[in-house]
Amino acid sequence: MIEKGKIGVHQFTILTILFTIGSSILIAPSGLAYEAKQDAWIAAILGLLVGLLLVMLYQAIGNRFPQKTLVAYSEELMGKWMGKAVSLLYFCFFFILAALVLRNLGDFISTQVLVDTPLQFTQIFFLGVIILGIRNGIETFTRTSEIFLPWVLIFFFLMCILLPSKMQIDCLKPLLGYGLKPIVRAAVPLIGTPYMELVVFLMIIPFVKHTKKLGKAFLVGVSIGGSLLIIISLLSILVLGDNLTAVQMYPSYSLAKKISIGSILERLEVFMAGIWFITIYFKLSICFYAATMTFGEVFNLRDVRQLYLPLGMILIVLSVIAYPNAAYFIQFASKIWVFYSGTFGLVIPLLLLILAIFRKKRKPLG
Repeated sequence: MIEKGKIGVHQFTILTILFTIGSSILIAPSGLAYEAKQDAWIAAILGLLVGLLLVMLYQAIGNRFPQKTLVAYSEELMGKWMGKAVSLLYFCFFFILAALVLRNLGDFISTQVLVDTPLQFTQIFFLGVIILGIRNGIETFTRTSEIFLPWVLIFFFLMCILLPSKMQIDCLKPLLGYGLKPIVRAAVPLIGTPYMELVVFLMIIPFVKHTKKLGKAFLVGVSIGGSLLIIISLLSILVLGDNLTAVQMYPSYSLAKKISIGSILERLEVFMAGIWFITIYFKLSICFYAATMTFGEVFNLRDVRQLYLPLGMILIVLSVIAYPNAAYFIQFASKIWVFYSGTFGLVIPLLLLILAIFRKKRKPLG
């Protein structure tokens, strides 16, 4: 394998938390409220439950090949050429996912923070920081995650503490007022983003120490990240109401603007922006790292560091042309992405697991 570093189970849990929160903490409440109205938080719970089932699927595959990446056992189970073809498709998936995440960041900064700053400038600057973080391997940016996770939790719970005076319990009524179908429809895009995207960790699992504890770490990390998404969806409904949440592009950012303590603490949206910059940094780092590692392993490269700059340049261009405007992205994310990510996050992993069981490729955990 190209990567020689190892990370601990605790560090892996932190990565899964930050990845699950990712860009979803800003954009997920809007889609949930659009379909499920005041029951958006219930849809978030349903999405988490399905996400945990997907984690169990990924862990079942990882248990059978504890020292191999997705690329390695795809070739072992499907044959060299078919395995490489599937691995190249995964490279495309990880790379496109990284481009979309980078575009999410650029759109947010250019519309909410630095309105007169060109989109490409903020993307180039942020991606440069990403490349500096991952060029020395997985251990480097994973250790960084241990430093930033406490700040994410502090900012998040500080915002939760300052919001109760703005909450209206009546916004949650009537419970299940539109039945179960809108809840299911709302949960489907959330399953696509972020839970099916967790398949990216099949490129990271081989580099985690103490494999026997990996399953619990994976489930705990996704549960914590998913719980924070449920809380932010619930807060958005309680404070903004379902109608306002549904029409906002970044409802949780608007939610933070509502914080007002006397005339001293006003509009502390910097808390939400801080959370999002940290979580999206690690989600983008993991996606870009996994894409580069997949490409390098398919073509048997000894070192992938020379790929970061050219792939980064392509990523900038792809993120700009990925979609023309926010309205197009909303339709793409809610109607199309779940099927695209489902191919890589459910169908192919399930096929690999069936092949592994059929061929009895069971290996002892080390």
